Amino acid sequence: MLPEALNASLQEKISSAEHPRELVVDVMLDLQDHYGYLSDEALEAAASLLDLTPLEVEELATFYTFIYREPVGKYVIHVCDSVVCWMDGYESVQDHLCAKLGIKMGETTADGLFTLLPVCCIGYCDRSPAILINRNVYGPMTPEKLDDILEKLRTEAG
Repeated sequence: MLPEALNASLQEKISSAEHPRELVVDVMLDLQDHYGYLSDEALEAAASLLDLTPLEVEELATFYTFIYREPVGKYVIHVCDSVVCWMDGYESVQDHLCAKLGIKMGETTADGLFTLLPVCCIGYCDRSPAILINRNVYGPMTPEKLDDILEKLRTEAG
């Protein structure tokens, strides 16, 4: 059951669209922003709102890198592993993050603050090696810059 305000907001967005099914990704992202990830219940709500089957929404949800079907940390760090970032040393960025956070790619820290995920390309080749943290781009990355960013995020989280 969706909270009333969220349901009303989604209904308004959907009703103003010429073809509501075009909003599947937007609706999934809104639900994810509210819940932290796209749970089975949220997926079913999206399907119901858009007159789709849960399987149709699931197929789209698993296609998109930035839709999370499992819980993630407060800060999701996507490490770009495209060919340009690879040539510019993304592996040192990834290795430093894994060591600093004590987790492997695909894992979340025990305190629930950070999740590390690979991403094929984020389109910031001019800033490689680059990362995304909650849809914000950082780069070119060095271990020192990573340490500063992680410290700011930990402070911000309290």
